[in-house]
Amino acid sequence: MSPRARREVLAVEAAAEVDEFSGRGTAGDFDERAIGRRVVDPAASSDDEELEEVGLRPRTLDEFVGQPELVEHLGIVLQAARQRHQPVDHILFAGPPGLGKTSLAGIVAAEMAAGFRITAGPVLTRAGDLAALLTDLQDGDVLFIDEIHRLHRSVEEMLYSAMEDGRLDILIGKGPTARSIRLELPKFTLVGATTRTGLVSGPLRDRFGFVGRLDLYEPSDLRAIVERSARILKVRIDEAGAIRISERSRGTPRVANRLLRRVRDFAEVRGEGFIDGATASDGLDLFGVDPLGLDKVDRSILQTLCGRFGGQPVGLTTLAQCVGEEPDTIEDAYEPFLLQSGLIQRTARGRVPTARAWAHLGYEGPPARPQGGSDPTDATNSPPLF
Repeated sequence: MSPRARREVLAVEAAAEVDEFSGRGTAGDFDERAIGRRVVDPAASSDDEELEEVGLRPRTLDEFVGQPELVEHLGIVLQAARQRHQPVDHILFAGPPGLGKTSLAGIVAAEMAAGFRITAGPVLTRAGDLAALLTDLQDGDVLFIDEIHRLHRSVEEMLYSAMEDGRLDILIGKGPTARSIRLELPKFTLVGATTRTGLVSGPLRDRFGFVGRLDLYEPSDLRAIVERSARILKVRIDEAGAIRISERSRGTPRVANRLLRRVRDFAEVRGEGFIDGATASDGLDLFGVDPLGLDKVDRSILQTLCGRFGGQPVGLTTLAQCVGEEPDTIEDAYEPFLLQSGLIQRTARGRVPTARAWAHLGYEGPPARPQGGSDPTDATNSPPLF
């Protein structure tokens, strides 16, 4: 791409931004992430926490803990690309938040000794945003797009030719005076991350040469992560303390690091700054994280299902009203972990607690059905209406 063509494209996009500026919020904007966060929420809760997490991220595949199969496959892909002296194929990482997708993207750039650029799907609202970003890359750079499933349709379609052909076709102007400019792009690697693989369109997903799925971590891996983070943060902790934190981390490294910081605060204020098993348990109990990693709202959901409704199926809307949360919040933020932990079941008639939920709350099991009688909650036993 010639400097003249590049300046022309950026000038047109800058003019468009000026036209749209009056409709954008400025002083009244606020960060919604800072509202309603939980200590066990796998999403980063503040900019300060994100900065602190950067120092805890592994920088090479050898430092990365967990996901052994994914790490092995990724190592082969990176080593092959280095041997060919070529950029690595485009990569898509999928999995729940907080499992290390951003860390792996940074590792890809570090292993390939390439530049690393970060953006997010919701930020790229217009095709010009993507064009300005891609034309600023250097050969071999790694472009990381978080939440790639939230890309605007027009931006996603422009990304197709950039990934496959290494070029962009830009339409400048409108009507009879419109003309097309083809921009040659440097060879780059796109690394995408998504928490909802099903929302990534088929054409985009098929253009990734490697797709890696991240799963929840084993307690032993989380303990190693807690011990490593404690060394970096210069926190004194023993094996029992690391085990207690890992057991309540919901299988998520980001939650483990957050709980470590909270227990560190507790140990410095209420103790002598050393984290052993008892200190970790007391600190986590104080912050409302029980031995299964459940917080106040999680327990409220179980108490509603077991105590108020006696184990009968409960609809999502009814459950949300009883707990005091929005149905979407219940379904997206709380239910996944309760389902994965085997504490609730989703049936056609509603949410039902499992035997493990009754035992965790210390409640007696649901009342036994009378012998020879029918289950009043079973719709198949209801008499016909007509």
